[in-house]
Parts: sequence; structure tokens; C-alpha cells
Amino acid sequence: MNNNATTKKHLLTVLVEDYFHVGAFENLIQQRNWSNFEPRYERNTLKTLDLLDEFDTKATFFVLGWIGEQNPRLVREIVSRGHEVASRGFYHRSLKNLTNEEFREDLRKTNRILEDASGQKIIGYRSAEKLHYEKDSWIFNVLAEEGFVYDASFLPTQKDTKAKRFAHQIHNDGKAVWEFPYSTRNLGLGLLPISGGNYFRQFPYTLMRKAVKDWTNRYEEPFVFYFHVWELDPEQPRINAASSYNRIRHYRKLDKMEWILRENLSLYNFVDAAEFLALKDELRITNYELQNEKSIIEVQKPKTSDQKPISIIIPCYNEEAALPYLANTLRSVSTELSGNYKPEFIFVDDCSRDATFEKLNELFGQKENVKIVRHETNKGVAAGIMTGLQEAKTEIVCSMDCDCTYDPHELVRMLPLLTENVDLVTASPYHKAGGVRNVPEWRLFLSKGASFLYRRVLRSKLDTYTSCFRVYRRSSVIDLPIEEKGFLGVAEMLGRLDLQGGKIIEFPTVLEVRLFGFSKMKTARTIFGHLKLLSKLSNLRFFGKQAEISYFSTKRKSRYFKKRKISRG
Repeated sequence: MNNNATTKKHLLTVLVEDYFHVGAFENLIQQRNWSNFEPRYERNTLKTLDLLDEFDTKATFFVLGWIGEQNPRLVREIVSRGHEVASRGFYHRSLKNLTNEEFREDLRKTNRILEDASGQKIIGYRSAEKLHYEKDSWIFNVLAEEGFVYDASFLPTQKDTKAKRFAHQIHNDGKAVWEFPYSTRNLGLGLLPISGGNYFRQFPYTLMRKAVKDWTNRYEEPFVFYFHVWELDPEQPRINAASSYNRIRHYRKLDKMEWILRENLSLYNFVDAAEFLALKDELRITNYELQNEKSIIEVQKPKTSDQKPISIIIPCYNEEAALPYLANTLRSVSTELSGNYKPEFIFVDDCSRDATFEKLNELFGQKENVKIVRHETNKGVAAGIMTGLQEAKTEIVCSMDCDCTYDPHELVRMLPLLTENVDLVTASPYHKAGGVRNVPEWRLFLSKGASFLYRRVLRSKLDTYTSCFRVYRRSSVIDLPIEEKGFLGVAEMLGRLDLQGGKIIEFPTVLEVRLFGFSKMKTARTIFGHLKLLSKLSNLRFFGKQAEISYFSTKRKSRYFKKRKISRG
């Protein structure tokens, strides 16, 4: 082994974030939904710590403030193993979305959280994205004013001076900040990033191995190596809604990252930034007291004595990958509903071919307010909703998609709309006050086209007819003669209710792209199916029996007189 490689100090930096935090998915995943995902950052960080212990190596861990707030124990574990903790900002936010003052406040907020959790002074920063000297150098002034000693955010280009490719100091108003830029190799036509992480997974590793060796032999300045803890997790959930480019960027060759790390940890002498700057002994905060743990027990809202019982139906077919996200989402939905409602959840597994049924029982099987039903054969989403309606014991029944393409928290606002004279409340992304986010154009074209045609056939002039996210009056829909069992049955249910005189109102909301798994809809079959259903509903409206059309008004009168009788009694 080259003696220079074992004596020269290189910098090892670890980015503590989860698979759903990354920039590749920022257009798909909203920060407000982070808590709904299955968290894996803790196990991946602990795996990283064990690996570094094995090689007796210390690193700088750049931690998101959000993670420090959620899991201060993990931050303390990093410090207890002898590593440095530094700032990654609170959220994984691009600088282009922050003003100077917002950036400053983000630094302060993150430092308070990480210092409270770790007992260490936070002296280092790395941004969520790679920065460029030409347009982003303003952050050095803010970092210096906030007491930071170093930054590790900049990716040099061919236009920058050679000195900016290596560790150097930035001086301003008598203050200095070290910059540890991403390491690069000059190819003549440009600089090739060679600092680890995604570059080691995407480029031929033989080339990367040689580049690191050449750096070690040629330069006195430290090589800056980085990786994300999620890169040690090849089994992480797949975000199928991401583009092909971003899926390659994020998932490609995750299985090779651990042996790449092992090789480099065995070849080179890595230290954290504080040790390299001889500041390790100055990090400890004097008179530090352990902060109280944030309770992991959810704080329930006070329950009122007149909680209305409701049922929430969730049809599932091959949804194993989506269920952990759903479970986390329903936990907070239950909390919000508990002020006025007493929910029971009815899961209908539509004879899934994967481990959906087993996962449902694992996540929900022990809960008192959960019922799990399984079809012996695959019947379709509408059949799943009808099965749930039959199993429900409450008059108010909701249905929702398992993939959370509609935000289930909106039930809190939808339920009050089911007043005495209303039979169905349906989510409507195509309403002028609604919206769509990242939904494929073909799906929008199909759904909006279907809505255009249904408006011309049915009495209720809605903007959306095909949403599964609804609130029903059970007695109004339980006896509907639904013939279609799949996606078409959802529209048929609304259509038959409309033709029988039911009162239907829309709730404007946002439809988002499915994150996990794949849509079960068969496009061509669905198009022809809608045309066939429209023909059937047209015949019912214009040529159907009057008795069938007036069925609903009779049921409403019966409900009205029953209510009057109860009130008089």
C-alpha cells in the first residue's frame, strides 16, 4: 500500500437524509408529506456507524434539521461514536427558493436543533444542492456572520481558478470560512466530479478508483469523499412515479456502494472536517444538559362525547409497497377525525397476487377499529367498495384510494358536507378550485374526456365523475344495481345514484401522481368501457322505467318521515 495514502488525511462526509428527501423526487414529494413515508434513515445511519467503527474511521455527518428534530437520539448516537455533526439545513431546500434572510433563519433553526441534540457546536454546512462560485458565493458572508468555520457545498467548474478546486479559505470583513469543494478531475474539456456518492455509482468504478489514487499521489490538499446513508440501502422503496432519468440517478447500482466504501476505507486515511482543522476539542458545548426526548406517543385531540361513527373503505389490489405510507398517513388522519368522528377502517383485499393481505394484517390486524376482508377472486375496485359498504355498520361511509393520490386528511372537510339532503360527496380535482400535480397527461385526457361526456348524460353537472375518494350515505347506495365491478363501476355508482334522484355535490381537491406501485387501469379497455356505460346510462335516463327513476325520491321521503317520527317521539 502507498504510504502516502495511509498518512495523508482525506475528508469523509456522510449525508444523513432519507430516500424521500432527495432532490430527484422534490417535484413529486411535498415536505408536508414526509412523515407519511416509511422512515429508513435511522437503520441506514446505524449501519453506516457500524461500518465506520469496523475501520476505526471518523466522519462529518451532515444532518437535516428535520431529522434532528424527529430523532435527537440518533444525533446523540452519532456524537457518542466520536463523529462530528454538521448542518444540512432544516429541509432539503434549494437556495434558489430562499432569500438571504430565509437562509440565515434556516441556519439558525437547524443549529439550535442539532446543538440541543448533540451537545456539539455546529461549525460546518453543506447545502441541499451543489453550488457554483459565480452565483452562490454570497452564502460565505452569511455563514461567517453566523459563526460557521467551513462549508462543503461548491462544485467547481472549468471557469473557476485552480485554487477553488481544492480546500481554501474565503476572507471577508476580517472573517474567514474554509471551503471544502467537491473533488474533481480535470479532463481538459471540463472537470469530472470524482468525490463519491452518485458519481461512484454512475461512472465506471475503475475510472473513479484511478482518479482517487491519482489525487492522493499528486495533491497535498485533502480529497473530499461523500455518500448518503440511503445509498447503503438497496432494498429501499421505489418511487415509481419518478422519471426514468431520476430513477436511474437514484437507484442505479445501490448494491455496489457498500463494497466501494469498504475498499476506500481500507485504502485511505479519512477524518472528519473538525479534526482536519484541529478543532475537534473545541466542539463540545459547556454546561450542556440533555434535552428531554420528544414523546413518540401521539397527542390525541380531546374526544367529544357525540362522536359520529363512520366507516372508511380502502380497496387494495397489489398494494404491498404502498401500505407503509398509507399506515403512517392514516395514523394522523385518525387523530384529526377523532375530534368529531369515530372511524372504523375496512380494508378490502381484492385477491392480490403479492403480499398485500399479509402486510395488511401485519400493519392493521391488531387494531380494534379495523376490519380486513378478502375477495376469493379479483373483482375490481368498485366491487371492493360495494363489499366495504356491505360490511359497514354506519350510515356515513367513506371510500379512498390505497395509494393516497388524494390526501385522506381532506375527509375532515368533506364529511360535514354530507348534510341531511345530500347522498354523496365526491372529490373533484377538475373543479376550478381543485388541481392536479404530476399526473400523466394521458390519464388527465381520459378522465376529463369522460367527465365531459357524463355531464351531457347525467342530471348532476359535475367536473369529476370518476373519483374513488367519496363520502356516501350508505342507505342511498347500498341497493344500487352496480353491474361494472372495476374502475367503470365507480362512475356507474355515481350515474345510477344521479338517475334515481340522488343529491351529489363536489369537493374541490388536488389529485397527485401515484408514488408507489403502478396503476391497474387498462387504458383501451377503460375508454371503450366508458362509452358502453354512457350508452347504458343514456338509455336509463331517456328510456328507462319511471319506477326506477323515481326510486330515490321515495327513499328520501321515507327517510324524512322516519326522522320526523323520531323527533316527535
